[in-house]
Amino acid sequence: MPTILITGVAGFIGSNLAERLLNDLRLRARNLRVIGIDNLSYGVKEQIPEGVEFYQLDIRSKEIYPLFEGVDYVFHLAAKNCISDCQADPVETADINVVGTVNVFEAARRAKVKKVIYAESSAMYEGITIFPTPETEVKPKSFYAVSKMAAMYFAEAYKLFYGMRFTGLRYFNVYGPRQDYRRTIPPVMSAFIIKLLKNEPPIIYGDGTKRRDFIHVDDVNDFHILCIEDERTDGKVFNLGSGVNYSILEIYYLICELIGREIPPIFKDDLPGEAQETLADISEAKSLGWKPKVDIKTGLAGMIEYIKNEMKLGRIP
Repeated sequence: MPTILITGVAGFIGSNLAERLLNDLRLRARNLRVIGIDNLSYGVKEQIPEGVEFYQLDIRSKEIYPLFEGVDYVFHLAAKNCISDCQADPVETADINVVGTVNVFEAARRAKVKKVIYAESSAMYEGITIFPTPETEVKPKSFYAVSKMAAMYFAEAYKLFYGMRFTGLRYFNVYGPRQDYRRTIPPVMSAFIIKLLKNEPPIIYGDGTKRRDFIHVDDVNDFHILCIEDERTDGKVFNLGSGVNYSILEIYYLICELIGREIPPIFKDDLPGEAQETLADISEAKSLGWKPKVDIKTGLAGMIEYIKNEMKLGRIP
C-alpha cells in the first residue's frame, strides 16, 4: 500500500494534489494512503478532500516526525508564500520556509522516506533577464525567493550527506480551482474574477505590463504524478510553467471577455521585489514526456465557474 504525505494539504496546490492522487485509478487500485499536514494558518480545512488522513500540525514542530513512519513519498508544499507578507516579516519567512523545510527533510530522513518532492519557486528568477529562463539561471531578490533558495541548498546537502532522493519543482504562476484569494494581496486571476463578479473594479499593481507565465494546476499535477513514477526526475529541478506568458492587462481583458463584463481597474503602486517578467524554459520537463495541456481560456473558464459556485454557497463573501 503506497503512502504519500503532503505538507500544506489544505492549500491551493496541496488540496488539488490530494484530490488528484485519491482519484487516480492506478493508485487507488494499490490502496493508496494519503496523509496531510497543515496548521491552517493559510490553508482552509474545507478544501481537504475526503479520504485524506489529516493532522493539524506545524511543519516546524517535531510532532510531525511519527507521521513520516512508513511513508513512501513526501510532497513538501507548506510555505509562507505571499511575497508582500514575506517582505514585511523576513524572520517568520525564514522560520517557516527554511527552518520548517529542514524539519520536514529531517523527518523524512529519519523515517527513510523513498523520495521528497519539494516546492521551489519561479521567484528565484526575479533578477534574471534571460527568457525563456532555464533552471541553471537563478537570481533571487525578495525575502521569499531567498528562503526558497536556502531550501534548495538544504536539499542538496541532505542529498550529498545522506543519499536522499529529491526533486525540486519551480512553480511559475499556478492557477485553477481553490486558488488562494484570502492572501493579503491575492493571486491576480482569482482577485480579478471575484471583483468583476461583484461588479467592483479590480486592482492592478503597477501599470499592468508585467508578464507572467501561467500554468494550470491540472498540468502541474500531471508532473507531480511523474515525480513518483519516473526515476529520471530524481536529483533534478524542473520548471513548471506553460512556456507562454501574458501581461496582467491581457489577463484582465480575457477575464472580462469570459465573464461578459468590463469594469475599469484601479491602478496602485507597484509591489516591491516582484519580477517584471517570468517565462519558463520547460524543455527539461518536456524531455520526460510531460507537456501543458490546459489552454488559458479553458482554464480561466473553469476557474470562473468554480468561483461562481463558491460565491453562491457563501464561501466567498
